[in-house]
Amino acid sequence: MSILKDKNILLGVTAGIAAYKTAHLVRQFIKAGANIKVVMTPASKDFITPLTLSTLSKNPVHSSFVNEDDDNAVWNNHVELGLWADLFVIAPATANTLSKMANGTCDNLLLATYLSAKCPVYFAPAMDLDMYKHESTKNSFDKLKSFGNIMIPATSGELASGLVGEGRMAEPEDIVAFIEADILDKLPLRGKKILITAGPTYEAIDPVRFIGNHSSGKMGFEIAKAAANLGAEVILVTGPTHESVSHSLINTVPVVSAQEMYDAVHNYFSSSDIAIMSAAVADYRPKEIANQKIKKAESSFKVELEKTKDILKSLGEQKAHQFLVGFALETNNELEHAKGKLKKKNLDLIVLNSLRDKGAGFGVSTNKVTFITKSNEVIANELKSKADVAKDLMQQILKQINA
Repeated sequence: MSILKDKNILLGVTAGIAAYKTAHLVRQFIKAGANIKVVMTPASKDFITPLTLSTLSKNPVHSSFVNEDDDNAVWNNHVELGLWADLFVIAPATANTLSKMANGTCDNLLLATYLSAKCPVYFAPAMDLDMYKHESTKNSFDKLKSFGNIMIPATSGELASGLVGEGRMAEPEDIVAFIEADILDKLPLRGKKILITAGPTYEAIDPVRFIGNHSSGKMGFEIAKAAANLGAEVILVTGPTHESVSHSLINTVPVVSAQEMYDAVHNYFSSSDIAIMSAAVADYRPKEIANQKIKKAESSFKVELEKTKDILKSLGEQKAHQFLVGFALETNNELEHAKGKLKKKNLDLIVLNSLRDKGAGFGVSTNKVTFITKSNEVIANELKSKADVAKDLMQQILKQINA
């Protein structure tokens, strides 16, 4: 999954021959999972039709302040367009438009939207060689970058004039890759490795039966996505679950039993910066596992259990530089038990949730948690979606590691 997934991208198209490439650029953004709206300068419609970009983006294309629809005038709100966007990408960006952007000229909808935008703005210059080299164009580049805009450098190649040199707009795939890399490089967990566990473990009784629990793994998967979206490289060790994730920064390691999870976690822990143990690991497993299916014979059936290895405690004993997070699912004396676990297992943070809270626990899409820090700070949260809980958790971790 691309870092652009679910991002709102506003594409600005100006009047250069490279505008024909914007159809492919829209497709590349859609392929990355982004939501696309397009705003065009009036002259750019000579190079590619609004119908083409509207069809590909699945949104109306805007090129003027007012749409004339029979007797009804519909205003295209440039402020709303600018506020909608998470990113504004102007490609191709002609010398004319870049000069207007640099000097605050506002004579079309695209420029009005640019001046209203609060989001990062990327621009991909496209013009002939002499125009690209001209001092006034260089001044536009420098001025726009000084405003915080991000330039996607033009490449060298054959130009529309027949000249060969700089000024050719970057290819759509390269524009998308540039933006992805730029976003990732600025994310707070870029370069960090995070180890996360999720789901239940299944402890075999025989080849057919097992001891398990009702954990769906959803909380752990949401944490993995939240961490990856902040730039971290994630190792997700997961027990049996119907959950799935597709993200370029998440490597999923499937396991079944507590022992398999123990082995996998210890394989990756030493190279991790942060470890978040959200899996519901079985505390006990059958002492003996039958090689064949146990036949139904007697009216009662006994299984002798033995303790599994305590993954979280073992990590607390071994940790050096790692920030270690544990989870506590309690049914009584919640705070007391969670604080005891925090200290006993040498954690930096523990996430407490109670089965007594409606909407929390296994098999639901929401959770209500309390964060308890190593300094015994207690931070209670309201009932939220597990996705939002995961984001809150990552922000709490960032707050502590940057303190």
